[in-house]
Amino acid sequence: MKEILKKGLDSFSGEYADIRYEIRRKTTIIFKGKELEKASREISQGGGVRVFNAGSEGFATFSRPEDVKNAVAEADRLSKVARPEKEAHLVEVKPIVADFIPALNRDPRKISLEEKVELLKKYNDIALSGGEKITSTTSVYQDEEVERYYISTDGTIVKEVRVYSGIRVSVLAADGSNVQAGSVTFGDQRGFETVLDKEEDVENAIKDAISLLSAERVQGGTYTVILDPEIAGVFIHEAFGHLSEADHIYRNDKLQEIMIIGKRFGPDFLNVVDDGSLKGERGYIAIDDDGVLPERTYIIKNGKLNARLHSRFTAALMNETPTGNSRALNFAYVPLVRMTNTFIESQDASFEELLEGIERGLYVVGAIGGQTELEMFTFSSQKAYEIVNGKVGKMVRDVVLTGNVFETLMNIEKVGNDFKLHGGLGGCGKGGQMPLPVSHGGPHIRIRNVVIGGTR
Repeated sequence: MKEILKKGLDSFSGEYADIRYEIRRKTTIIFKGKELEKASREISQGGGVRVFNAGSEGFATFSRPEDVKNAVAEADRLSKVARPEKEAHLVEVKPIVADFIPALNRDPRKISLEEKVELLKKYNDIALSGGEKITSTTSVYQDEEVERYYISTDGTIVKEVRVYSGIRVSVLAADGSNVQAGSVTFGDQRGFETVLDKEEDVENAIKDAISLLSAERVQGGTYTVILDPEIAGVFIHEAFGHLSEADHIYRNDKLQEIMIIGKRFGPDFLNVVDDGSLKGERGYIAIDDDGVLPERTYIIKNGKLNARLHSRFTAALMNETPTGNSRALNFAYVPLVRMTNTFIESQDASFEELLEGIERGLYVVGAIGGQTELEMFTFSSQKAYEIVNGKVGKMVRDVVLTGNVFETLMNIEKVGNDFKLHGGLGGCGKGGQMPLPVSHGGPHIRIRNVVIGGTR
């Protein structure tokens, strides 16, 4: 395969070209209620060619490896027709010649479809046994092998294999017109063992849905809040990570004025990281789609903006260094600047220390959705608990957090020591490319003056 693709560049004489070719083998199993709705194995393959000429980009796709020369010619033609947003030449990088093949203890590709169905049925049965208030359940298993080839005129020749596996179990509980949801998802690139022994997690999701039926609506107001690792990770990914992606910054004059290296965005103990090199995580990549090795990038270090996330093109435009964040959903898309594994670094506070001194607050757990508009954010949590005089109290629901991300970061009071990264099914959406595999997380964090929507 490598030799066939490499020959596609033999006659190319332009500034730069690269070829991505993928073979994807995917297993999907779905239970809806008691019924097995789907159990399938699918295979797809194809490639994409990019050509750069002084900042003009041409892109063409192809299905069969032997069609690669025609795609190179078409991408080259398109790059000469297009006018660049800004003229720039890609930052040079050292070529990579390597194979990146994961070593998995329990390789999901070697597990029978029957065993996968039986595992998902076990989790689905737990959901179904939740009682008469459980009105519907949906359980999904997916694994995917992505066999990738990356060839560039820089001399990079790479074969990489990524193997994902994950499960999501979702339920609805109802009491008359009061309907509440519970869900859990888990999975990454560590192998089939990542989806085993999760019975307790599924049980807790069912209990949450039922408990939310009797939980009171949160009283709206301004609170000191403790965010659990999941919603802390979603917050930092959505509200600040996307602002750090350089293809947003160089196109937006306001962001250029805000996202200045060295500017303070949080207290000294706040560190925010994107790191695609964390093997086994959902967002792990061996190389990005510019042929750049991923690295540990401190977006915020000691409270100050330390770096922006870059492709080779945005790095050239901004006279900075590529960070290994050029990513496409698959071969049919042009790479964009995207996050990988994004998180808040741990500090030394225990959960008990985070609670200390909070007379009236909220412990916010899980994330079920949200939106951002530049620096403004709105997030909904799965559930929350009142904090009264330093103690976690009763569950409340319909908790919506809103605010300005820059003010909220400055209001972080403490960062915990119980770091956790979340993967699972789903992923990040940007530019119509959804769901791109990512991980997000951190420890518990404590923030003052967070506006919570609810009843009054």
